[in-house]
Amino acid sequence: MNERQDLARRISQASQLTGRFRLRSGEYSDLYFDKYRFESDPELLGEIANGMRNLVPPETDVLAGLELGGVPVCTALSLLTGIRAAYVRKSAKDYGTMNLCEGAVIKGKKVCVIEDIISTGGQVLESIGHLQDLGADVIAVCYVIRRSGFE
Repeated sequence: MNERQDLARRISQASQLTGRFRLRSGEYSDLYFDKYRFESDPELLGEIANGMRNLVPPETDVLAGLELGGVPVCTALSLLTGIRAAYVRKSAKDYGTMNLCEGAVIKGKKVCVIEDIISTGGQVLESIGHLQDLGADVIAVCYVIRRSGFE
């Protein structure tokens, strides 16, 4: 077993649950990955960031972590790579700065989107659209777990 397979096994052991779960897409699944179980473990989160660091394109200016689960992964990757981080909300807040995206400036920057778990890709595509509307050049998406196939 190589390092990547071992890390995948450890992420699965830490986060995989069985039962009956409703997913964001509205579909039901007997298998669920509880992201908080791997994101709250500093050692495992550090290993995840280390395993993902080579997936981030070298020309990346900003890492954009998607609310909520992409934020800890993005922060860990930012600490490891030295690349500035931005945090993308699902919707702009209605108080304070009223921003959809907080942290590093993304306008005119090459952005790598960071997500924890992707099922259908719907939220990622929606967030990419928002980032592009804000002037970001989205060049890649990196994630920890891909639940199923999608185009």
